[in-house]
Amino acid sequence: MGKMTAADEMRILPVYWEEAKVELMKRDRIMRKLIPQFGDLHLASRGEPFSTLARSIIGQQISVKAADSVWQRFLEVCPKCTPVQVIKAGDKLTSCGLSKRKSEYILDLADHFKAKRVNCDKWAEMEDEDVIADLIQIRGIGRWTAEMFLIFNLLRPNILPLDDLGLLAGISRNYFSGEPVSRSDAREVAANWEPYRTVATWYLWRSLDAVNAPA
Repeated sequence: MGKMTAADEMRILPVYWEEAKVELMKRDRIMRKLIPQFGDLHLASRGEPFSTLARSIIGQQISVKAADSVWQRFLEVCPKCTPVQVIKAGDKLTSCGLSKRKSEYILDLADHFKAKRVNCDKWAEMEDEDVIADLIQIRGIGRWTAEMFLIFNLLRPNILPLDDLGLLAGISRNYFSGEPVSRSDAREVAANWEPYRTVATWYLWRSLDAVNAPA
């Protein structure tokens, strides 16, 4: 995920955000210290579902800086970032710096959207796990990418992305004095954050180096 701009920060505050901050600070001594450090900053939606997912695929397993560079070149080929435009671009996608495999993934994503093989019009009303099940049928989208979509596009309040290295690093730094943490350690710490695990995760990301943390 890329760094948040000032324009991002001005987007609409998620309806649960202020209540979540109060609850997390009340229950968790680390959150009590961490949350006030970021003032009025908050999670903001990242636009259209298709472009959000395309950008997530582009960003897989590469640095934030590299992902931003490829994304900008991708937008030169597909400025509107629509499924039809991506399908029309076809083999040109590799000229953006995308690997052949990622190009195939984005084309498969575009095909799913164009053919309406995913329920994108219903995602806002669907349960978290149902949205994940819908998304992971697309090539190149695993649980982590689906969880990022739930957080950054649908703004779901209670997502805990246990496969996210930034979350584990944030828990390690803030709760375990830098010692490595397991998924079970993370799950145990996060039990105290229900039903606002997304919010706590976001603040832990922000606590890391801004270049490496999603925002």
